[in-house]
Amino acid sequence: MKGIFTLTASAMVLMAAQASAQDLRVAVYTSSEPHLKLLNQLADGFKASHPGVNVRFETIPVADYTQKLSFQVAGGKAPDVAWMMEDAAPAFIEANILMDLTPVLQAFPNYDLADFTDPAMALWRKGDQVYGVPFSTSPFLIYYNKAMFDKAGLEDPKQLAEKGEWNMTKFQEVSKQLVAANPGKYAFEFKDGEGYASRMTHALLPPIRAYGGDLWENGQCGLESPGAVKAVQQIHDMVFKDKTIVPPGTQGDYFSGDSAMTVNQISRASKMKEAGFDWGVAPLPTGPNGEEGPVIGQAGFVVFEASPNKELAAELVAQMTDKEGVAALAQFFPPARRSVLTSDAFLNKNQYLSPEMMGFVAAGIEKGRVVAAHERVPQILAAMKPRVDALWRPDADVAKSLQGVCAAIQPLL
Repeated sequence: MKGIFTLTASAMVLMAAQASAQDLRVAVYTSSEPHLKLLNQLADGFKASHPGVNVRFETIPVADYTQKLSFQVAGGKAPDVAWMMEDAAPAFIEANILMDLTPVLQAFPNYDLADFTDPAMALWRKGDQVYGVPFSTSPFLIYYNKAMFDKAGLEDPKQLAEKGEWNMTKFQEVSKQLVAANPGKYAFEFKDGEGYASRMTHALLPPIRAYGGDLWENGQCGLESPGAVKAVQQIHDMVFKDKTIVPPGTQGDYFSGDSAMTVNQISRASKMKEAGFDWGVAPLPTGPNGEEGPVIGQAGFVVFEASPNKELAAELVAQMTDKEGVAALAQFFPPARRSVLTSDAFLNKNQYLSPEMMGFVAAGIEKGRVVAAHERVPQILAAMKPRVDALWRPDADVAKSLQGVCAAIQPLL
């Protein structure tokens, strides 16, 4: 009886494993219909070569993404594959919970791992092991509402950039004029209308980089450097004195025409068909020393070591990031593959951005630096948040607030 029970239980375990092997869960932080449509098309190609396999894309809101993904991993409910943000990648790699994809990628037909640029792969490698494949190496750009600039009688950011006049001083100057000419509107909002609670580093980093600084570098906090203080003071003044940036507690929406400018990446261009106004993109404004290197956001596909289907999941990642897969993804997500980055299809056939706009993207990938990352990013962000909250008050002492942020995070760096 015991033997029969054991055999039956084993058979049930085997059947469950076989069933789960046919179902791959992929965690993503996009709910964009065009993005999901493309991802499902890529999954259909994989399913065609793997009969019986199902691929499900599960959206986790971006503001909670890394935290909820961490909870799923800790609770033994990790997805098979996940998009991984650049700032969180080192923590997941150091925790030894990601699969080394190298053997699968090297064995995949015509994959050509060497086609990926070394700077783009640096975050995802540890020695000779590859723990993720970047599918998006995307420079931050200024999106602007041309109609609002025209109403104010102003040259737009692209025109100013072409003249070499698109800098942080001009950014503040035109922001005041935009608000004066467009009552009830803001001149600028942070990435995705966030930046105070979530995406605080994305709000701070572009102006700080423009002034030659960084959030942290080589184990040292950079937020109390003179350049960082000057950059954040300028943004603070624009929020509370000029009242040109969407303030804390107010939800802006550039895509609905609430703001004249925002920072984002080319993946958001898919939303512009619904915007109802003339628009364009331009490089980020430069600082006093000229261009200090565009800010690049990066995301990669990873496979969790605990996945019962990790070999199959790794094959899915390989197929979605081979040359054909990256070429398809490139309409929304700038590629790290040299062959695709310089291709006519990438530069001249994007359905949302003109070849000139795509030139800004390509230049940003070539010159840019990835968003600051660290293996302790979750702890760093948790330590930063209350100190950054204190910064976003009208009477805040910016320099003292930034010193407080550095005091909180330096032991973690």
